[in-house]
Amino acid sequence: MNSVSVIIAAAGSASRMNGIPKQIAELMGKPVIAYSMEIFENMPEVAEIIVSAKEEHIDKIFEIGKKYNISKLKKVVCGGDTRQQSVTAALKEVSRDTGFIAVHDAARPLIREEYIRRCIHDASVFGGAALGVPVKDTLKVVEDGLISDTPDRSRLYITQTPQIFKKVHYYAGVNFAAEHELDFTDDCQLVEAIGVKLCMSPSDYCNIKLTTPEDFAVAEAFLRMQDK
Repeated sequence: MNSVSVIIAAAGSASRMNGIPKQIAELMGKPVIAYSMEIFENMPEVAEIIVSAKEEHIDKIFEIGKKYNISKLKKVVCGGDTRQQSVTAALKEVSRDTGFIAVHDAARPLIREEYIRRCIHDASVFGGAALGVPVKDTLKVVEDGLISDTPDRSRLYITQTPQIFKKVHYYAGVNFAAEHELDFTDDCQLVEAIGVKLCMSPSDYCNIKLTTPEDFAVAEAFLRMQDK
């Protein structure tokens, strides 16, 4: 199998974290981004790691990489105003011989190697894949404060990361978005836009995204549970 280049998106704002940058905040004594960097570092399928971050955090992320012996950390680039712009900036540093692009949220520290490996396999078969889990709750579509629809829950999934794609498809999606002045919040949308049917690879509910301070308490509980 061709090698995987991992892009870690770490340029998000801290608007719901009371101004604390969640990517470099500590979770049980370790920076959040270090968790996923270590996972990818230890996977032989992964050839390189490129991080897209805010300019003021670039040096700090290099320091974290050095402290935790992340030898595959190739570059930390300055992200843009949107997720798509940030990932595209990192994409410019991807090695020419890479076969797959994996995009992961820095704020998802609890990803497990077995699910990443399954997602890589599914991407090799279908052209692209994303980790996800079925929704547990009933969802409602709301317009102007009123419920307008109740989607069939059995068809709905919570989409996680990493999302992994054959490089040729991901580059085509990025080019398509640029040509049509589109800006997507989800990497799958880039590849879906060029007509590729993507696979939803099974994950677990521990792979949460740290968005609010409460999420850190949940992540700590998961980590303590794993240590038992």
